[in-house]
Amino acid sequence: MSGHSTYEGLRHFADSWALGAMVLVFAVLIAWPFRPGARRANDEAANMIFADDDLGGKDHGE
Repeated sequence: MSGHSTYEGLRHFADSWALGAMVLVFAVLIAWPFRPGARRANDEAANMIFADDDLGGKDHGE
């Protein structure tokens, strides 16, 4: 098997199956936060930046 045919074989694989796998992984990663059981985790992540607001202004250099 020559180097040219190896290259052609790998290119064909990348153009078909590898591209399909990347699209599938992308779609799963995009859809993952929208699944029904993720609401609580998403709400916690969205409100995490406000967790230290109860400490008052003195600890934050004000």
